[in-house]
Amino acid sequence: MSAPIGNAARFAAAPISGGGTPADEWLLKKDTFPSLPLDQCPGLVVVAPHPDDETLGFGAAACGIAARGVDVRTVIASDGGAAWPGLSPSEQARLEESRRCESRTAAAVLGLPTPTFLGLPDGRLAENESRLADILTDILAGRPTGTWCAATWRGDGHPDHEAVGRAAAIATARTGTVLLEYPIWMWHWACPGDDAVPWQNAVQLVADPVAVQRKREAITSFRSQLECDAAGREPILPPHVLERLDRVGEVVFR
Repeated sequence: MSAPIGNAARFAAAPISGGGTPADEWLLKKDTFPSLPLDQCPGLVVVAPHPDDETLGFGAAACGIAARGVDVRTVIASDGGAAWPGLSPSEQARLEESRRCESRTAAAVLGLPTPTFLGLPDGRLAENESRLADILTDILAGRPTGTWCAATWRGDGHPDHEAVGRAAAIATARTGTVLLEYPIWMWHWACPGDDAVPWQNAVQLVADPVAVQRKREAITSFRSQLECDAAGREPILPPHVLERLDRVGEVVFR
């Protein structure tokens, strides 16, 4: 799949509080996507920009794949300390520790090994894209033939999400592994039929009900993103965002 043009301007122009595209509109579109059987996965590396993206975008699939005894590894590029602007260094450090702990807890709920945290700067992953591509290349090298690398979509809108997708695309091209790109914020700012989205490459991942329920439980681990912060700022992931992701399920571009 060719690299999309970035959609940061589209994402920035669509405030999260505005609600975005309703889930009902996406469900009609999703019905047109073919399914990708999870039993075709010989090994999996999930790459996330921030702690929680791995669960939001690929948690049920990772849970189902791991339950079959397949090796699953999760790599989280940043520790998510810049979720809110203007934090003091000590506040940012506390948030980073909280978010790492939340991802560890979510992984345990999903039956996955503890994630690897790279500690790259939140909000500045594009500046570290080459370094991230090299790290991912090392991680993917030597893994089983056909290993899946699931990373955020290169056109997702959030600059960090797009940087991770680009780095994963480079790493998979170098290693001959299979790139799957999962959207998260696209469901908010795009609409069915949007020309900015490679619909021809979309497939849906059908996880079993147990894995889907475990994902729902795992998401509750991310309290720092689900609740107002100490200053009373609105949650990063308000209920309508979570409801939409839950109803749409997991879709990737390949």
